[in-house]
Amino acid sequence: MDCWIVSALSWFIPVYLLIHLLCFLFADADFTLLWASLAGHKPERKLKGLVVWITGASSGIGEELAYQLAKCGSRLILSARREDELHRVKRHCLETSDLKDDDVLVLPLDLLERTSHEEKTKTVIRYFGHIDILINNGGRSQRSLFLETSVDVCQALMELNFLGTVSITKQVLPHMTQRGRGSIVTVSSLVGLAGAPLATGYCATKHALQGFFNALRPELTDYPKILISMVCPGPVQSQIVSNVFTEELNKPVAAVGSQEHKMPTSRCVHLMLVGITNGVKEMWIAQQPFLLFYYAWQYAPTFAWFITDLLGRKRVQNFKAGVDADSAYFTKPKTS
Repeated sequence: MDCWIVSALSWFIPVYLLIHLLCFLFADADFTLLWASLAGHKPERKLKGLVVWITGASSGIGEELAYQLAKCGSRLILSARREDELHRVKRHCLETSDLKDDDVLVLPLDLLERTSHEEKTKTVIRYFGHIDILINNGGRSQRSLFLETSVDVCQALMELNFLGTVSITKQVLPHMTQRGRGSIVTVSSLVGLAGAPLATGYCATKHALQGFFNALRPELTDYPKILISMVCPGPVQSQIVSNVFTEELNKPVAAVGSQEHKMPTSRCVHLMLVGITNGVKEMWIAQQPFLLFYYAWQYAPTFAWFITDLLGRKRVQNFKAGVDADSAYFTKPKTS
């Protein structure tokens, strides 16, 4: 009998490990999130009727969040600076879902105008009566070398990405603690866990968000029905690249490279909604080889540093040669 058990285990364990390896090679999210997508609650069932406030809703991930949440039947507050774009997103939500006009509130918002955030929050609560989910998605990225970058750019990034997000959270969280439930979901990044050249200021803001919300979460242990969730996407197809900070505050990015190699926005957002629905506290969302970096930084940081230095050098070289930073791993440098 013992020999049979040993023999069975000698076959089972290698097969089990092989299956997990194959799954990892084709995975586009961490195993907890993928398992939730297979066996967990479905967003279209759990999110129906909930009031969701999305910042940065005029394009990219925020825009796609609005569309998919509308199809789930969530009632929406769409916020960003560009009011005309918000109305465009609202029209599409209404055209592609069963929502009525009153189910979608367009609320222009500037994360830098922190003195306005209290009144904006009160406006939302007066309109819908409560807020079930806040999705902190607003912000800007960066494409510049630190040696060439003004410190004003770092300050602007921190004011927008970090303090703007903290300010909105500060206004919404007391409402959720009073109700005893709610979700605060913040879009961080792969570079909120690791680091990437050409984005020193941006990385700093995402690391700050990770630290802030990871410290906030245990402060709320008396409110077990309040979810603090961090979303850490890798490269995703988005318009964020066209609006990045460069060396100077008002200098536009020289060129926006191809987005084809990045994860489709729809897939990223679907996984986000799965994570929100199933109470996942931190989501790693990226195609390979980027997903490997998450696990390397978590479990093998020495190896991660080696890979980061190797690929980081290539990224900087390609950037200096005029190749878009996001395409640096997939494009050969230009030659004169």
